[in-house]
Amino acid sequence: MSLAVLLAVVSWQVAVDGPLLGLDTAVRDGVREARGAIGSTLLNHLGVALSDLGGGAVAVPVLLGCAGLAAWLARRGGRPRWWVPVPVAAVAAVLVPLLVVPAKIWFARPGPYGAPLAGDQWGWYPSGHTATSSIAYGTAALLLARVLPVVAGRRLGAACALVCLGVGAGLVWSDFHWLLDVVASWCLSGLLLLGLRLLLPRLLPDRPDPVS
Repeated sequence: MSLAVLLAVVSWQVAVDGPLLGLDTAVRDGVREARGAIGSTLLNHLGVALSDLGGGAVAVPVLLGCAGLAAWLARRGGRPRWWVPVPVAAVAAVLVPLLVVPAKIWFARPGPYGAPLAGDQWGWYPSGHTATSSIAYGTAALLLARVLPVVAGRRLGAACALVCLGVGAGLVWSDFHWLLDVVASWCLSGLLLLGLRLLLPRLLPDRPDPVS
């Protein structure tokens, strides 16, 4: 519920150019000052590399590969509907542009550089790279967690969270997105992943107990 409320508040503020956007400006200016003070080319390259992890060319193949692995493990474990991870992954990959692109067009928010949108640009809000990474890697982690031991599933989830945080940090550090663009996509992705987590036990049930 808190994710939905936060997403609604941020979206409202972006739509009306509200005072909350001052946080974006403060973070952008602070990041720029930090980049100039540190002056680390390596750190700047790391920011770009982390941002690239949110691109579809990286995240979607990882999602599909993990879905295939989850399906194979489910089949080997005798799970009913072992093939479910593959269509779930496909739906997750398609959901990102279906949800994010219309929002970008509707909000038409300029990026951190402050230049007005060109005719062929969709806008920056919400962050597509953040949504892609969170939904793709999050879905992959949830699918594998259904077929892996509990401890391994938790470690995978923690690693996924760190990667998604890194993508968001890289986008803000590199001036590719406002902070609230990233926060909104985290909220949207979190809502979708929570729904998937609730559905997965039904979509991919445990191995049935042998008949005594």
